Amino acid sequence: MSRGRAVAGGGVPDTGRVTTSKLASMADAVRELVRDGDTVAIEGFTHLISFAAGHEIIRQGRRDLTLARMTPDLIYDQMVAAGVARKLIFSWLGNPGVGGLGAIRRRVEGDPPRLELEEYSHFGMVARYTAGAAKLPFFPIRSYFETDLPKANPLIRPIESPYGDGVVYAVPPLRPDVTIVHAQRASAGGDTQVWGLLGCQKEAAFAAERVIVVVEEVVDEAVVRADPNRTILPGLIVDAVVVEPWGAHPSYVQGAYDRDNRFYLDWDPISRDEDATQAWLREWVLGVSGRAEYLDKLGAERLASLRPSAAAPSGSVDYGEYR
Repeated sequence: MSRGRAVAGGGVPDTGRVTTSKLASMADAVRELVRDGDTVAIEGFTHLISFAAGHEIIRQGRRDLTLARMTPDLIYDQMVAAGVARKLIFSWLGNPGVGGLGAIRRRVEGDPPRLELEEYSHFGMVARYTAGAAKLPFFPIRSYFETDLPKANPLIRPIESPYGDGVVYAVPPLRPDVTIVHAQRASAGGDTQVWGLLGCQKEAAFAAERVIVVVEEVVDEAVVRADPNRTILPGLIVDAVVVEPWGAHPSYVQGAYDRDNRFYLDWDPISRDEDATQAWLREWVLGVSGRAEYLDKLGAERLASLRPSAAAPSGSVDYGEYR
């Protein structure tokens, strides 16, 4: 694994400690760590979805990617529409609370090139990442007995328990080439802290060969050490830290900004029409240099409407000190 090395272009904040900085621009991180033909996982459950990373992958013209995600939504619809993907590994897909994903549907139903699908349950995807992270040959689960998924997916296989308690199903490990995680904050060295609703970011990152962390802010190592239980990823498995405020828009980041429900509603008619989808990609992804220009187009008023109306800090904890 390519652990512990920094992507070129990072700087080191003055923390008073000797730390290898893994700070990089989004363009540099994607250029160095995401390659044609890779299996790429952009994880995050309802919030902390790195749209900024997905858009940069589109801008750099990556091709033949296998996109893995427990719940593919708008970002994978956009990436599929842009032609970056040949296969989707998933457990549910759709525009949450609104409807379907038109670009993915067109590619599945016949628009060339056809998109290959590999479907699991939610827990099946978590089990696959867990097996990948633990270097296990498979992960046994009981949840496929009353579904047709094993008929649709031959990689879900019945096996006899070695302990004599009957048949279970096994799923293979999932080991992405690259996992991309969005978080509230990280140190320059990659220690990554998250709060709010969690998905399978930790499992997907530990299973991956390379890891990009995208954060709202970079903080001193002392901040991380003062509240270590929020750390879901240690810096030793992180290859690049990208500071990209609003990088998860239109999804939300707990404590930073709300879900942009208007965006999800607007995407539905756009996604249903191929010409409208391509026009949107040209204007909002290919037509901007990066996230900063995207946010300028979105406008200060739209962003202000998504900020929390009041602070809601958690209670403080005294970890004590031993002498």
